[in-house]
Amino acid sequence: MRAAEPYGLNGQGQRDRAFTLTDLITVLAVVFTLTMLQLPSAAITVGKGQSANCLNNHRQLVRAWQLYADANGGRLVGNLDGGDVSNIGNSNKTWVLGWLDPTSDSPFPAQYGGRANTNTYVLSQLSPLSPYLGHSPNVFKCPADKSLSRGTKGLPRVRSISMNSYVGERGAPYTSGYKQFKKISELIDSKPSNAFITIDEREDSINDGILFIDMAGYDPTTPSFYTIVDYPADWHNRGANLSFADGHTETWRWRDSRTMPLHRAGVSIPLAVASPNNPDVARIQAAASRKVTATP
Repeated sequence: MRAAEPYGLNGQGQRDRAFTLTDLITVLAVVFTLTMLQLPSAAITVGKGQSANCLNNHRQLVRAWQLYADANGGRLVGNLDGGDVSNIGNSNKTWVLGWLDPTSDSPFPAQYGGRANTNTYVLSQLSPLSPYLGHSPNVFKCPADKSLSRGTKGLPRVRSISMNSYVGERGAPYTSGYKQFKKISELIDSKPSNAFITIDEREDSINDGILFIDMAGYDPTTPSFYTIVDYPADWHNRGANLSFADGHTETWRWRDSRTMPLHRAGVSIPLAVASPNNPDVARIQAAASRKVTATP
């Protein structure tokens, strides 16, 4: 005699209630499809959150920049470049110290935080802006920057924001004949709402704390002369975040693919590259400086 099969609560036998292989495959396919449909929206949500945090960092930095000027008779914080940012003795002369590079970053003494790629001490303790930032090093970096101290390995780097090369105490302007704004009152010529102060810089372009802008081709307008010296970032939906002298922030999305070269971890891109007729260059120039004597 065949043994009776046990019945479930709904009166069905165990065989009737069991999943077949086909059922299982169908369920997994549905779950996979739903997951894939959610991925783009999740990525967009994460990207928007990172951009919002980054914009907040720029707001804090430009506010600190304004407060520093207020406390120093209108004089703008220094903005040094090259070897000058590897000298601890210049900590009171520039808004940020440290040369970033996967292999040759500034080797500061251990008591001053060590190598620049991972050094939060020079940001939180030695930057002239740090007292106005609650001595937080986090505001100097965009959360979308995932670069590592040794290119493809190491610890996260600590800075991804640079300053307009025509703003702040330094030697001469990058392009002669253009204004180097050293006092906040001097920015009235280009309107504070139009003059950018800080900007996201690509991880494979950034080194010192300056975004150099070549003004060639701006006045008079000659687009064939346009050049990109340092590259702004493109982390935010093909764009970068910026702050302006009046304290507001914006996200600029780039139009020309030459402004957004391919990213390769740990490999620096060539700088000072000719980019004729690039509308992104023209836009950055317009927010960077003005000719000492404008062309009629």
